[in-house]
Amino acid sequence: MGINLPVIWAALIFFGVMMYVIMDGFDLGIGILFPFVGDRHDRDVMMNTVAPVWDGNETWLVLGGAALLGAFPLAYSVLLSAFYLPLMFMLMGLIFRGVAFEFRFKASDRSRPYWDAAFTWGSVLAAFFQGVTLGAYIDGIAMEGATFTGGALDWLAPFPVFCGVGVVITYAFLGVTWLIMKTEGRLQWTMLRVTNVLTGVMLAMVAAVSVWTPLTHPEIAQRWFALPNLFFFLPVPLLVLFSAFGIYRSLRKHPNVSPFLYALLMIFMGYTGLAISIWPNIIPPSISIFDASSPPQSQGFALVGTLFIVPIILAYTSWSYYVFRGKVKRGEGYH
Repeated sequence: MGINLPVIWAALIFFGVMMYVIMDGFDLGIGILFPFVGDRHDRDVMMNTVAPVWDGNETWLVLGGAALLGAFPLAYSVLLSAFYLPLMFMLMGLIFRGVAFEFRFKASDRSRPYWDAAFTWGSVLAAFFQGVTLGAYIDGIAMEGATFTGGALDWLAPFPVFCGVGVVITYAFLGVTWLIMKTEGRLQWTMLRVTNVLTGVMLAMVAAVSVWTPLTHPEIAQRWFALPNLFFFLPVPLLVLFSAFGIYRSLRKHPNVSPFLYALLMIFMGYTGLAISIWPNIIPPSISIFDASSPPQSQGFALVGTLFIVPIILAYTSWSYYVFRGKVKRGEGYH
């Protein structure tokens, strides 16, 4: 039995996008949470918790995009054609927040609020349009054979917009649990109160998406509830509830790491549910990873380099987080 290259590449892309969602998610979440924190020094602490690592987090987005181009060029061309506008808006948000990240530390007291606003709205914009793209992807893409036949605004629909709001809340949820782990004192207590509210909002969003998705997508309902698929999918909602229970339980004590770990588990379960919903399609609703694959020779050649570079990325990422571990205090930081 030969190596199933399309499945390997699908797993690599799944892993790369998951790493981006987790690592850049709490990074974007910090910008989304800025309006909840008015004190300038607390905002400095928030940014300093991610300052040493934030730009490296987006490595995973580049890896996922490059892997999609190399392994599934049809999917790459179709997805970029279908989601050109939301992806451009997402990149604009990332550019705004990236510039604001560096400039606000050097800005005068008079101009710093403008850079804070750019950081906040850049984060919201990037997160929202990632969610819009995700929702439109789940909705499906209009195709005739291997040709995209949809319009430039197909993504502008209720379900994608709702998913956009959901991703903003999800990233804020990751950000607030990250700050519980990385801060102390008044700022940490503020984040504890916000987490108490956001956990309930997250559960409501997950429940809404879980009801809306199968009701409007019969093919996804079939994947969820047909046997034996139901047995594979059943642990997902149970583990989501377990994660929420773990967060609420840890908030009664003086938590540090545990809320963030439970939040990661909740996000991973939601991401796994997405994979179950669309598998084995890479262009929903009908084009599979096998239909969209590049030639086996191309996939095999690229796989050698990818399996070499991914451990290196994991190593330097792990090392950077290890070096900058621990709490970030006022007056201390990367800048």
